[in-house]
Amino acid sequence: MNFIDLHTHTTASDGSFPPGRIVEMALDAGLKAVGVTDHDTTDGLDEALARGAEIGLEVVPGVEISAEFESGTMHVLGYYMDFRNHDFKERLTALQEGRSDRNPNIVRKLNELGLNLTMEDVTAEAGGGQIGRPHFARAMIRKGFVATTNEAFDLYLAKGRPAYVDKFRFFPVEAVKMILQAGGLPVLAHPGTLKMSPEGLESVVAGLKEAGLVGIEACYSDHTPEMVKEYMRLAERFHLVPTGGSDFHGESKKEISLGKGRGDLAVPLEFLHRLKDRRDRKSVV
Repeated sequence: MNFIDLHTHTTASDGSFPPGRIVEMALDAGLKAVGVTDHDTTDGLDEALARGAEIGLEVVPGVEISAEFESGTMHVLGYYMDFRNHDFKERLTALQEGRSDRNPNIVRKLNELGLNLTMEDVTAEAGGGQIGRPHFARAMIRKGFVATTNEAFDLYLAKGRPAYVDKFRFFPVEAVKMILQAGGLPVLAHPGTLKMSPEGLESVVAGLKEAGLVGIEACYSDHTPEMVKEYMRLAERFHLVPTGGSDFHGESKKEISLGKGRGDLAVPLEFLHRLKDRRDRKSVV
């Protein structure tokens, strides 16, 4: 069965498994390739690529960049960029610093709400990786303030909730261009989470395509069959490569399985062939 997963997270950001272990799990799941796309960091890619070479599984180097968007946050996936490029790394550092600046303010807000949580509690959950809101959720579960990650977000951490703190982000066109400038392929992640009308989304995709967007994540754990059809249509209309992935995080999203999402995800290997073809044509140009 020729399936892949091009959207996973490791302990380099807010996943619960190290990069090498994610690659091993992908092989065990029968996948033909796995993409490692941590939030605003490429720190796990060397380990993932090395482990892939050792066990014979194709690893697609990637990243997921948070972008400022009028109705919330847009995520832009990047694939096959030169992740050691100095300018690219500097821009990622700016995003990581935005996360770091935010974290003490989240602690302060939680304390004001009567939850006795410290940065040390949260740092312990990150295991050396960069800290994100899922680490706050895990610390809150460990201390008995909430029962689940979803409860932590619904009551405290999600946008609009009392402990939410915004952070620095690039605008979507900036995210697309920084990936392009590092030689990568920018892809609009999980368009369904933008919660836009078909006409509104089409307008957004048209603008990003003009900036250099290469693909759109058509298959995703939270996309219904009807949504997948809509995004495949958008891919065809704008000559974009369809991609897909589970958004696997591990313990913080236990309901999402690697390669299978919520149970029925099946991203065809053909999507990767098309992505690599676009990469190869780009390098020739």
